[in-house]
Amino acid sequence: MFSTRVCKLLDIKYPIIQGGMAWVATHELAVAVSEGGGLGVIAAGNLPPDVVRDEIRKAKKLTKKPFGVNIMLMSPYAEDIVGIICEERVPVVTTGAGNPSKFIKEFKEFDIKVIPVVPTMSLARRLEKQGADALIVEGTEAGGHIGELTTMVLIPQVVDEVKIPVIAAGGIADGRGFLAALSLGAEGVQLGTRFVCSTECVAHDNFKEMILKAKDRSTVVTGRNTGYPARTLKNSFTKEYFEMEKKGATIQELEAFTVGRLKMAVKEGEVVNGSVMAGQISGLIKEIKPCKEIIEDIINEAGKYLDMLASYRGGWEQ
Repeated sequence: MFSTRVCKLLDIKYPIIQGGMAWVATHELAVAVSEGGGLGVIAAGNLPPDVVRDEIRKAKKLTKKPFGVNIMLMSPYAEDIVGIICEERVPVVTTGAGNPSKFIKEFKEFDIKVIPVVPTMSLARRLEKQGADALIVEGTEAGGHIGELTTMVLIPQVVDEVKIPVIAAGGIADGRGFLAALSLGAEGVQLGTRFVCSTECVAHDNFKEMILKAKDRSTVVTGRNTGYPARTLKNSFTKEYFEMEKKGATIQELEAFTVGRLKMAVKEGEVVNGSVMAGQISGLIKEIKPCKEIIEDIINEAGKYLDMLASYRGGWEQ
């Protein structure tokens, strides 16, 4: 059930990819998702190259299933990480925070699948022409750094413009969201926030608990004035950030204020003054489960709702 081009491209059982969340997407999480039938992803973030290599090698020891590495192209180590991914023969790379076009040729030489995260149709078209194998098209509902367009309007527009597979991201955490994404023309989904609340995720319990307690309006977006908008859960950090904006803080001052806040929340559990990056779907997440169970629940629920939709059609024809 639900076997798409994404499954064949990545050699995975289910068309479900785990988001490359900085400090959260470690080898432990990536392995658990891959073993569960999806594609696990290690987040390079701003990690030093030797740490990223170590994460890759740890994952290789724990699974024979495909997994990927996410490169944040704004990282000062981005070029070094590209080299390590090629040397280690990682089968898949996802990219964010920039245009990976200058690296695509090098990845292709090592038969590495390249799947950029894109927030607009224009970038999607450009990256298809430059050799991307698939696209993660991310709506503004997602946690972390985001664009402006919603998943609902963005996915079908991109699907109509490109021939390569589209993977939907932003606002998806269960079988209903998975099925909706496929209905919009996507051939897979990327989940971030949902996998934070998994037993294998190494994020601090306080971080997970804040997501579990979230409501429908618990997230806000910081950084719109700096050009680097990011969705996080409301707390003292976001309140102080907006107060600084009102008082006329410079972009440099605002950026300096955010440095280290995500790590503070993920690693230390400081969820009052740290940056708790999470998507709008947080309000739907109510329990922590193993990654395998999360994935199987999504697929089973999607099948149930697909049957329900089929029953509606039968009613119309009577």
